[in-house]
Amino acid sequence: MILLVEDNADNQEIYRIILMHHGYTVLQAWDGESGVRMAREHRPDLILMDLTMPLLDGLEATRMLKADPATAGIPIIALTAHAMQEDQAAAEEAGCVAFLSKPAAPQLVAAEVGRVLALARQADESR
Repeated sequence: MILLVEDNADNQEIYRIILMHHGYTVLQAWDGESGVRMAREHRPDLILMDLTMPLLDGLEATRMLKADPATAGIPIIALTAHAMQEDQAAAEEAGCVAFLSKPAAPQLVAAEVGRVLALARQADESR
């Protein structure tokens, strides 16, 4: 299960369709606060996190999830229209394991989600 945290309705629909087309179950949150709540409640396998949202931005939501032992192990991919090196560094510092610039090609989204999930499975198996 993948949690998609994105405040733009068009982007929500595009990324939901991409993920579902590749066989993933998708939960949707429209802001950082509901994203944190849903992550704690549902414990998804991965989170796609927009960085610029109302109420609670994606960086702060990521920091909160990484500080919580119950959600710290969930991999988070940053999803943002801000593609500067500083944005990527801020996402990594907050705890994101990967970074996708919007608009991201469907193949790239699917490949990155698959890669991050495979790495998470390998890490779980080695414990």
